[in-house]
Amino acid sequence: MKYQKIVLAGGNGYLGQVFANYYSSMAQEVIVLSRSAEVPRGNVVTVIWDGKTERAWADHMSGADLLVNLCGKNVNCRYTKKNREEIIRSRVIPTRLLGAAIAKLAVAPKLWINVTSATIYRHAEDHAQDEEGGDIGYGFSIDVCRAWENAFFETDTPATRKVALRMGIVFGRADGAFPRLLNLVRCGLGGHQGDGSQYISWIHEQDAARCTEWLLEHEELSGPVNCTAPDPQPNKEVMKAIRSAYNIPVGLPTPAWLLSVGAALIGTEVELILKSRWVLPARLVDSGYTFLYPKLAHAIKDILSIRI
Repeated sequence: MKYQKIVLAGGNGYLGQVFANYYSSMAQEVIVLSRSAEVPRGNVVTVIWDGKTERAWADHMSGADLLVNLCGKNVNCRYTKKNREEIIRSRVIPTRLLGAAIAKLAVAPKLWINVTSATIYRHAEDHAQDEEGGDIGYGFSIDVCRAWENAFFETDTPATRKVALRMGIVFGRADGAFPRLLNLVRCGLGGHQGDGSQYISWIHEQDAARCTEWLLEHEELSGPVNCTAPDPQPNKEVMKAIRSAYNIPVGLPTPAWLLSVGAALIGTEVELILKSRWVLPARLVDSGYTFLYPKLAHAIKDILSIRI
């Protein structure tokens, strides 16, 4: 096996399953730290933790090639006071806990990736944002990202390299944003949302997983790294590409006012749809990473090769 041990904290969600499947064929063991028990799947084993207290689970990180932190309450909710507090706590507390546990290990993980969010950058329709020159935005979602990354970098882990992986919107077959966008297309509502000018910085799920291995193999990379495809597109072009791949020529648009009403009815925030995330993976590209799916059309065709 190429790797001894991969640890996925909070890895029982969609992206954690993508990562577990990716590493299961190349690591002796994949440890998923989760609040709920799961039946072992081959070499993928779940270890119970609560994300708040240091217990025996910490020993499972010893000697790990890679630790990936995926913890955090889903932001697809209304930003009530209670939800805001839980969104921040569910990210900051487990991150600090992992840092404290790593500091006590005799053999610390080689690399710790904290999967944060590319939404840390401002709403951008004028030019793309990258790690060096990108403008950090303002507002609740950005405050979450800043608190999250501050908690990540505040702990001194000299034996463990750290990367804050600023993840774009992950496109895949089983879950995440893509099946929801496809459902809109199927229902005839596959036009643009709002005025359609807001950018979507996306990444194919397989590239999201491969990027973590690239970071593991390239020790010169640390700090913030954007994990997005090099082909961000406006919302109207994303919806057009999905319609084209699914052979549906037209779709009704959804104006911003109707999105606001709908978001309130289903318990989410319109910002998740209307914020323009125009982000480029400058550090990955400069380091030589080659994307499996660099273009939106290719990614969509691959996802649709197995009908959702």
